[in-house]
Amino acid sequence: MKSKIPNIIFTTVLMFAFTAMLNAQSTRSLVNKGVDLYKKGKMNDAEVNFKKGVDKSPKNLQANFNLGDAYYKNKRFKEAISAFEKALLTSKDKNFKSKVYHNIGNSFLKQKKFKESIEAYKNALKLNPDDKQTKYNLSYAIEQMKKNKNQKNKNKNDKNKKNKNQKNKNNKNDKDKNQQNKNQKNKQDKKNNPKQNPAQQKKNKISKEQAKQILNALMNNEKKLQKKLRRRKAKVVKTDKDW
Repeated sequence: MKSKIPNIIFTTVLMFAFTAMLNAQSTRSLVNKGVDLYKKGKMNDAEVNFKKGVDKSPKNLQANFNLGDAYYKNKRFKEAISAFEKALLTSKDKNFKSKVYHNIGNSFLKQKKFKESIEAYKNALKLNPDDKQTKYNLSYAIEQMKKNKNQKNKNKNDKNKKNKNQKNKNNKNDKDKNQQNKNQKNKQDKKNNPKQNPAQQKKNKISKEQAKQILNALMNNEKKLQKKLRRRKAKVVKTDKDW
């Protein structure tokens, strides 16, 4: 199966307006002149003539259809669709309308509007189920829509993964920053409240034996003090004579 959309223009793409009138500016004359220019590859000039024809007769089948085809050739796909849709309203011929839907499908496909192109091709096949070219284009549009969906899902997953990695990176940075702040605070606290060095701590620290000696000395002093107080209480001091 080809990977590229075939450049489809059905055999009756350009519709001549027969029995041209003597008036050179009549709609039929403008359409026929536009067809001649189209065949010579002068798409811009052909488009101008078809547009003039539509301006003169907005519901003219040939003018609208050919204008749509000229727009398509000039890659103005949105305008092409609008002109083709107007052509649909002016005809009841199933075969012709099938070809118009086919061209509408192509215009949507060129814009990568796969869902709309699929719908247009389906409408074409409803009117002409045996159109092999439309069947091929429908299959191609469905395939492209699946690929596009898969690519969107991949892009979404990649984006989510990227966001997750960025979030983890931010969390790590925050953790590192908090640890850095903690270390800085500890350093500042040590600076503001310096501790004694080990030698000084050892110097200020007394042994258990020294502590015991100090405690015994305090107890002995206490005993001596108590004994001295008892002696004072036992001594009688007389201030008067005993007559």
